Amino acid sequence: MREKIDIKRPEGKLGVLIPGLGAVATTFIAGVLLARKGLGKPFGSLTQMGTIRLGKRTEKRVPRIRDFVELAELDDLIFAGWDIFPDNAYEAALKAGVLSKEHLEPVRDELAGIKPMPAVFDRNYVKKLDGPNKKTGANKYELALQLMDDIRKFKEENSLDRLVMVWCASTEIYLRPDPVHETVESLEKAMKENHPAIAPSMIYAYAAIKSGLPFINGAPNLTVDIPAMVQLAWNHNVPIAGKDFKTGQTLMKTIIAPGLKARLLGLNGWFSTNILGNRDGEVLDDPESFKTKEESKLGALEYILQPEVYPELYGKFYHKVRINYYPPRGDNKEGWDNIDIFGWLGYPMQIKIDFLCRDSILAAPIVLDLVLFMDLAWRAGLRGIQEWLSFYFKTPMCAPELYPEHDLFIQLMKLKNTLRYMKGEELITHLGLEYYD
Repeated sequence: MREKIDIKRPEGKLGVLIPGLGAVATTFIAGVLLARKGLGKPFGSLTQMGTIRLGKRTEKRVPRIRDFVELAELDDLIFAGWDIFPDNAYEAALKAGVLSKEHLEPVRDELAGIKPMPAVFDRNYVKKLDGPNKKTGANKYELALQLMDDIRKFKEENSLDRLVMVWCASTEIYLRPDPVHETVESLEKAMKENHPAIAPSMIYAYAAIKSGLPFINGAPNLTVDIPAMVQLAWNHNVPIAGKDFKTGQTLMKTIIAPGLKARLLGLNGWFSTNILGNRDGEVLDDPESFKTKEESKLGALEYILQPEVYPELYGKFYHKVRINYYPPRGDNKEGWDNIDIFGWLGYPMQIKIDFLCRDSILAAPIVLDLVLFMDLAWRAGLRGIQEWLSFYFKTPMCAPELYPEHDLFIQLMKLKNTLRYMKGEELITHLGLEYYD
């Protein structure tokens, strides 16, 4: 056994603060409330249903992850959030149309009690939405101070021991890194000057980190993926993770592309298109928000297939991504993929995928796992970028000198080995030669 990391016990209540009480957030909250009552199963959640192998295969030690590491219990979670629409979580869930009334009614009172605080919002960054429930302030720094006050009041009123913030709000317009993102000082100066390179999501992230909260970015926005935020998180001993929950089409890509590469099957082209409704589809109908999402969705194949290492197989593949707003589909997104591959002697083959998924159903367990794992990271004294949680993101954050790991199976191995490392267990390499000596 190796030496364990000293992990504080998850005592008391854990506050979960959510910018954006829309389809993903309300599906997540309702699911947790139902699971508490024994009225639903948290399928898709690694923290609730996953196992982890310890030691040699012959030892047959395969505990549940939740029994292996010190995670907060579902009963310990207390929810709050911000939104530009004043609907409580029950009303918002009805409008989102993800969960049936049969699922919502048993937790109606708890959901109705979650009323959104006025949000920090600027239509210059999300052009397809607007609502009345918004904060006002002299500048972006003042808005951050208002958010910090919200955090403090929520913590005090609910006697919370710890908090986590997870961004479940919309995709903002595409922003490139700017010189004002380089240092904490330049970031704060830019906030006070209402600089256009400071998006609302950055204001939330700044408020969270300054308040000592782990921050999770569930959208492809730049947000914490800038040097100033990484430094701020380091200074305040706060873990950060992102970006963009890996749910539908990109999940399929990070499953299939590693298989093609493992068998050295070539790729000529990968065409992906999506139809979706709901608020997410409406936001992405704006070209500037779509650009942010497109960049997130395009990156995975390049990093997995390594065309510079395998030029004959992947040096010239064509990759196209399209998203189409189609209101009748609601939250039930449909992703079509046409994959043109080639094998022995260059003979062509095709793979077709039609994934009729439910976006928020796939996202909800991701939110739960990230909340619990980020709380674990904070109690274990981990700070800054949590690359071991890449498993959950389309565009995983990593150190500037590294490339992000997109292969789902390598990501899962990294996650589980990190848990083993925390608990002083031997890391698993899957070498296996010792069984045949």
